[in-house]
Amino acid sequence: MVSELQRLVDAFGARLGRSIAVDDARLRLLAYNAHTGDVDDARIESVMHRGVSTALVAHVSEQGAAQASDVFTLPPCPRLGITMERVGIPIRYDDALLGYVWLIGSDGPVGDRDVELLREAAAQAAVVLHRGRLGVDVTRSHARELVRDLIAPDQALRTEAGVALVEEEHAVAGPVAVLVAMVGGEEGEPLAEERRLALELVVDRCRRRLPPSRGLALTRPDHALLLTIWPGARSQVIERNAAELAEVLREKLEAELGLGRAACWVGVGGPRPRLTEALSSYEEARRAAEVARITGTLGHVVAHKQLGVYALLGKLTPDQLAEGIHPGLRPLLANPAHRGLVETLRVYLDHAGDAQRAATALHVHRSTLYKRLHRVEQLTGLRLDVGDDRLAAHLGLKTAELHPRLPASTHAPDVVF
Repeated sequence: MVSELQRLVDAFGARLGRSIAVDDARLRLLAYNAHTGDVDDARIESVMHRGVSTALVAHVSEQGAAQASDVFTLPPCPRLGITMERVGIPIRYDDALLGYVWLIGSDGPVGDRDVELLREAAAQAAVVLHRGRLGVDVTRSHARELVRDLIAPDQALRTEAGVALVEEEHAVAGPVAVLVAMVGGEEGEPLAEERRLALELVVDRCRRRLPPSRGLALTRPDHALLLTIWPGARSQVIERNAAELAEVLREKLEAELGLGRAACWVGVGGPRPRLTEALSSYEEARRAAEVARITGTLGHVVAHKQLGVYALLGKLTPDQLAEGIHPGLRPLLANPAHRGLVETLRVYLDHAGDAQRAATALHVHRSTLYKRLHRVEQLTGLRLDVGDDRLAAHLGLKTAELHPRLPASTHAPDVVF
């Protein structure tokens, strides 16, 4: 597509006897010929960076360029580097805006013949861009299908997809690490269309930060994944790079969706040596994001290796989780009147049984802490001075955080007795 556009620009530039440029709808430069006259800072920026500032994009939009149906004039705007008038025309295919063709005022006045040639150039560019967009859409759609197969349960399907991704140059061979992003909602609950599209856009932007063929993205009903590939890199380097990219992804999600930190989570799966082993990293990343969402205590970017006991508990079904909770602890967890006792027990166990530190964290006197713990022992039948019972209690609390039918700790003690 780019070579076709360049030939088109060269041909019309010769016929016009002046410089001509083609941008996409976001003013990213696609093709241009040699300049015959002076240029301004905006043109230099466009050529050097193949794009312009967001402020300039907004300015062009404010001038009505995106709504234009024929040739229009873009006046100078020195504060944005536009010191020379532009004459432009939108490139449209079936009324869809695909880009713009531009002439610069330093080459002299634009006459009637120039306008006709400009219209002809826009019409031909529309066909080229439309065909290219169809090709890109088809290619991306096929790549997404292969990524879906790459994380499918069927081993043969995963192997086939891995080979196809490399052979068709969608991906390079090498170690992989998967990131999973979640925004709001509950696990398995489909996102609203607007939020899903925003999630897809942000993940794709992060994919573009990677070198070509080093990133693959896929949006699912309730989350999105970014598969990263790191040829020749060691595990520690991959983990560090993946964690940094996950932070960028979280920041961009918050900015794009207008969400607070409490509504956005990114999980990072451990590295795997081959593309065909991406499923394991994906499952880890998804589990990390989901556990972070449920518990609310692990942060908003969580690597699977940071989950601790949650990594094991996260593999269990809800029924298995429920069965693993000490029978004496279940009534305590299920009764809203005992939330304060549950919180006291959680803080005490999280502080490794250090009564002074636990009392300080709860803002109570140590004697009050002992009274509450004694009440817990009475209600549950557990003895907190016995190692096995203390372990059962701690695991029960962690399990309850992941169980959808049992209230986890509220972190806000209310009536205790």
